[in-house]
Amino acid sequence: MPVVTIVGAGVIGVSWARLFGAAGWEVRVSDPRPDLRDVVAEHLSGLSVVATDDLASAAQGADFVQEAGPERMEIKEQMFATLAANTGEGVVLASSSSSLLPSHIAAGNPAADRIVIGHPFNPPELMPLVEVVPGPQTSPKTVERAVEVYKALGKLPIRLKKEYPGFVGNRLQKVINDQAMYLVQEGVIDVADLDDLVRASLGLRYATIGPFQSGVLGGGPAGIRHLIEGIASQMTFEIGAPDPARTGAVVDAVDEAYGTGQEAYDRLAALRDERTRAVLRPLGWAEPRQEG
Repeated sequence: MPVVTIVGAGVIGVSWARLFGAAGWEVRVSDPRPDLRDVVAEHLSGLSVVATDDLASAAQGADFVQEAGPERMEIKEQMFATLAANTGEGVVLASSSSSLLPSHIAAGNPAADRIVIGHPFNPPELMPLVEVVPGPQTSPKTVERAVEVYKALGKLPIRLKKEYPGFVGNRLQKVINDQAMYLVQEGVIDVADLDDLVRASLGLRYATIGPFQSGVLGGGPAGIRHLIEGIASQMTFEIGAPDPARTGAVVDAVDEAYGTGQEAYDRLAALRDERTRAVLRPLGWAEPRQEG
């Protein structure tokens, strides 16, 4: 049975642990949080999981490492130094970071050639995408191995040609989120209506085809060129940008629309997961096979 070390027992780390565990991996979860064993017992029951606050021991003998710790460079530098010292040659050290560049994480690390970004969308156990982002020192073997592992988990690993701030998924997400914030601030639409609008249009469209393919179809038989020369040429309006000083009012509106606290979180997460599972298979995505 292959062994994976999951670093961090937050939302992302626990989801990674379920994904690897369901696919038949022995899972080691390392986190200094005092309630680690309670988290494992509640969220990872029935899986082969070892919980420890000792990262060095958790890393020894691992076949793959998926880090999902805090998004703070100084912490990642410490963790990856420990991981480098306690894993063997060829063991991929993948970070779930959504913004930190692999070259920065790997700076001065003797295992820089084994460090790569494996950035999932939340929750990793359901969302197909994993962005695989190499740094300048990441070896081709590391990238190939990471892609191999993610594919075996049922994921769609997309290799970026080079590291870039925000990678690709979050750069696209930032544009949409900024415009959503701006339109609510401008009084054009309410929070819940904007969410419904996206679900009933772009969300549904992009779940089936991407932006460029959508452009091809939007242009009819003449393709995307016709779309760009026609409808797109008339979209000359200014996009606008959200006002940071007015963010609080939008946050209050989101809280009012959806609630806060553990009960609200659990309810919304369950709804999200139920809907995501309902569309995965019809769209050609499959959850990892269950062992046993």
